[in-house]
Formats: sequence, structure tokens, C-alpha cells
Amino acid sequence: MSQTAILVKEKGVVRIDKPFDFMCSQLRNGRYKVTIERYTEPRTISQNALMWLWFTCIENETGTDKQDVHDYYCSLFLRRTAVINGKETVVAGSTSRLNTLQMTDFLNKVKADAATELGISLPLPDDLYYQEFINEYKYRR
Repeated sequence: MSQTAILVKEKGVVRIDKPFDFMCSQLRNGRYKVTIERYTEPRTISQNALMWLWFTCIENETGTDKQDVHDYYCSLFLRRTAVINGKETVVAGSTSRLNTLQMTDFLNKVKADAATELGISLPLPDDLYYQEFINEYKYRR
């Protein structure tokens, strides 16, 4: 059995959401390794919505189905090597498993590739004509 707690450091002060002694009391006797890693949130709904809006735009501009566009970019940017039954193989990751930072990186790569390879400018929410972009593509899903 493992224990998980959220540790927050703000202005030099560290807070933890559970008493450390209590967490340790819940463990069986034995040796344990304590690791502290930066907590990241899963990708946000707005990131996912932006991605599909972009893929709808690419579908409209190229004629390629947006699911195929999704799969293409996952294959292009989320590839990794996995060992399956003792053999190395290349697999494509999924955006559903990305955290917010990883999803931002993925979206930036898609945006850059669409601009350079397809000649399609994909706007971000802060861009001047983003609302017009939404109005153009949101109902084409």
C-alpha cells in the first residue's frame, strides 16, 4: 500500500495535506523510498477543446478527417519506444494522458507544424481574432 500527499511550498513555507506521521503509520513494516516530484494537473478541458477546434479547422482546410489529423499528430509528436513481448516497437501516445504542461507543448508543436507544413494559422485564445475563429469552426464538429 502506498501513501500520497500533496505538498505545497509558498513564500518559503511548506504545507502538507496529511500529517506525515499518520501516513507512515498506515504502512506495513519494511523499507520505503520517498520521492517528491512536481505535481501537475491533467490536461484541461479548454486545452482539449482548443485541440479539437484546431483539428476541425485542419479538416475543413485539407479534407483530412479530424480524427486522422489527431492520430497523425499523436504519431508525430507523442511517439515512444515500448517493449512488448520482449520486442521493441514504436507506439503513439495519447493526448488523454498528458498533463497541462505536456499538452501545452503538444499544442505548440501542432500550431507550428500546421503553419509551416500546411500554411494554416491556428489562433490561441489570447489572439485578436480568436472569437471569430471559434464562430467559424465550433459548429463543424
